[in-house]
This record gives sequence, C-alpha cells and structure tokens, in this order.
Amino acid sequence: MNEPRLRRTIRDELDELGIVGPTDMAEVCRHLGARRGKTLKLLPYPLDVPGPFGLWIATPVVDFILYQQQTTNAHQQHIIAHELGHIISGHSSDDGDEDGWYESFPDIPPDQVRRALRRTHYDTEQEREAETVATLLLERAAVLEQIVLPPRTSRARRAQQALGEQQDWL
Repeated sequence: MNEPRLRRTIRDELDELGIVGPTDMAEVCRHLGARRGKTLKLLPYPLDVPGPFGLWIATPVVDFILYQQQTTNAHQQHIIAHELGHIISGHSSDDGDEDGWYESFPDIPPDQVRRALRRTHYDTEQEREAETVATLLLERAAVLEQIVLPPRTSRARRAQQALGEQQDWL
C-alpha cells in the first residue's frame, strides 16, 4: 500500500476507535482496550541494551506494553505509540528467541511471551505500518500539547473550528 493510502486507512481506523481529537497514549490505550475487551497496561521496564525498546504481550485478559524505562519521555512515547501501532494494525506473532524473558516476566504465560518476541522478525511492511500509526498518534498528541486553550471560550471554539479535520498537519 502506498504511503498516502496507508495514512488515510490508519486515520480512518483511529477515527473508528474514537481517537479523533487531540489525545495522549493513555487515552489511546483506553479506547483500544475497550474495543479489544481487555485492559491495556503500560509498564516501564529496564530492558536490556542492545535489544528491543518495547514489547507487546497479549494475554487473554490483558495486553501489556513494556517499554524502555531508561530513556527520555519523548522516546518512551514513541516506543508506546509504535507498539500500539502493531496492535491497531492487527499484526500477529511469528518466530523468535525467548531466552531470559520467562524469568523476567513470571506472571505472563510463556506462550504469550514467545508470541510477542516473534514480532522482532516482522517484515518491513509491518514495521512501516507500525511506524506510520506511531507517527499519526504522536501528531495527535503533539497537537494536544500545543492547544491549551480553555474549552469553553470563544477563542477555543474558533481554534477547534479552524483545525477541524486538519489535526494531523505535522
């Protein structure tokens, strides 16, 4: 799929999730968890370097996104958005190496860790999709950080009307 079409498809998916205005990753997690019928938990963790910066582990009752604890907030937000991108895009597991992860996460069933780790071998198309979703999510979050007008003022209403559907302008 070409880039403009991919971006449109992902924007439509985000709109369908109810993520239409300025947002943050916690709100995205709430919307996505509600659609999936389970909680989505964000867990900062001191992941080994070199290694993955983030990890999505899906269990029958909860989705975990582990992200590198020892990095900047901006990088953490990008890692979370990227992992959310895999979930939103419907990516599934493939094959990989799970050494050491069982000891690190004893409360998560080993087969769930194994499936999550298999995603490190995704093809470039799936990584491109996850990065595109991350970009669109972070654009909406950046708009949220920039718009700090009180919601009931006429100035705020004019700003919202002016932005309309153009909130993904970055």
